[in-house]
Amino acid sequence: MTAIAAITGAASGIGLATTRRLLNEGWTVIALDISESQLAAARETLSNYADRLTTLVCDVTSATQVESVFAQIKSRHPSINALICCAGVLRLGALESMAVEEFDLVFNVNTRGPWLCARAALPLLKPAAAAGQAARIVLLSSIAALRPKIGGGAYAGSKAALSQLTRVLAVECASSGVL
Repeated sequence: MTAIAAITGAASGIGLATTRRLLNEGWTVIALDISESQLAAARETLSNYADRLTTLVCDVTSATQVESVFAQIKSRHPSINALICCAGVLRLGALESMAVEEFDLVFNVNTRGPWLCARAALPLLKPAAAAGQAARIVLLSSIAALRPKIGGGAYAGSKAALSQLTRVLAVECASSGVL
């Protein structure tokens, strides 16, 4: 059986590199990203893997979209082996003068998005774990969670929150075998 991963932010950066690596290693990948045009470019770049690559538009800040996308995934795959959350945004600026909308965007993508995706993916990960297969959640944080810089307060705060969220998820999911 081929291992299956859902990857957010899969159309660029770390997400695209992760998608490429897993495809090279024989995984089936469901690539999620907010940008349809970047997903199309990723499909073209990774066309050698078309039989194991599915791309779906997903705004990780939208609970409705995340639930809908994971329902689509479930309709094709009764279980998955990994959720890898790479979607992220960086907005720089002093906290004192940062627009509320910018602050909210950083936290919504970097912290809320991974939580929404983990919550939606757990019903697909638990069956894999119960069957003795790998079942993993990987949430990408940043050194900024530990070493904030002037002008990076919202980003640092979102990544520190994500790091703690990862620890809590690990404790809550351990008994089900999802690591």
